[in-house]
Amino acid sequence: MPLDRRAQRLLDMLAASGPAQGADASPAERRAALESLAEAADDTSAPALTETYTIDGPGGPLAVRLYHAPDAASGPAPALVYFHGGGWVAGGLATHDGVCRRLCVASGATVLAVDYRLAPEHPFPAAYNDALAATRWTFAHAIGLGLNPRRIAVGGDSVGAGLAAAVAQGARELPIAAQLLICPILDVAAMTPSREAFARGYFLSHDAFARDLADYAGADAPTDDLRLSPARADDLAGLAPALIHTAEYDPFRDGGEAYRARLRTSGVPATAHRHAGMIHYFYALARAIPYAAQAAMEIGRELRVVLAARD
Repeated sequence: MPLDRRAQRLLDMLAASGPAQGADASPAERRAALESLAEAADDTSAPALTETYTIDGPGGPLAVRLYHAPDAASGPAPALVYFHGGGWVAGGLATHDGVCRRLCVASGATVLAVDYRLAPEHPFPAAYNDALAATRWTFAHAIGLGLNPRRIAVGGDSVGAGLAAAVAQGARELPIAAQLLICPILDVAAMTPSREAFARGYFLSHDAFARDLADYAGADAPTDDLRLSPARADDLAGLAPALIHTAEYDPFRDGGEAYRARLRTSGVPATAHRHAGMIHYFYALARAIPYAAQAAMEIGRELRVVLAARD
């Protein structure tokens, strides 16, 4: 279907906003731009209850924020360990507060958002190492946190979804209940028809992504490393069920949908839902793109069903 008119309006505004959104923007400019966008274009009104912990990470203290559903049933809760997007360079607890709140309320699960280290100060594989450590910490402390260790999923959006998929592969010893991948970036190098069709003008440009990748993993990024490109794994058998959500006008749409096909071929339950008319990052822009709230309800209900089935 045609590009959503609210999404088009947002893209027009971003195109007129200048260098802070450009491929040559510094890490500080990119962080400030994403924070400003989140403040202006997202909605943080979903009524989740929050608390913040500092845990021991592989590079020092690591902040995690827990979101509790206000209508949570008594007893151990299901949970989602969540990794934000932002090109490994930007994003954090503040930029994805609205997303985490919506997913928490819609799914009834406790969402544990991870404030992993950012590049270029902390290059590859720092983000992956933090994501893996936070996931293992969650399972190790599940009972004390009031969580059901049989009903803990990993998830994220954009590069955060790539981290979630990589963690699902790298922590096979854990009983991960599901992997929720929203507009995932699962192969940093593969050129697909959607990457070519939407290389410019659809929120995440080819040049901007190349800059982010270089900042995180260097000019000669190891693009076949599964911690960067989990879709390149030879063996996907035995992984947690996957809930994959793509956007019609997202450069990385084809990669997410291809991963679903490979998982199913490997015997892994996997679903894929393409959000018509949407762009990369739409889910975090609920004030500018109201459909984001509806999408969160759909994603949350889907996650609720999958996690409930683990009991």
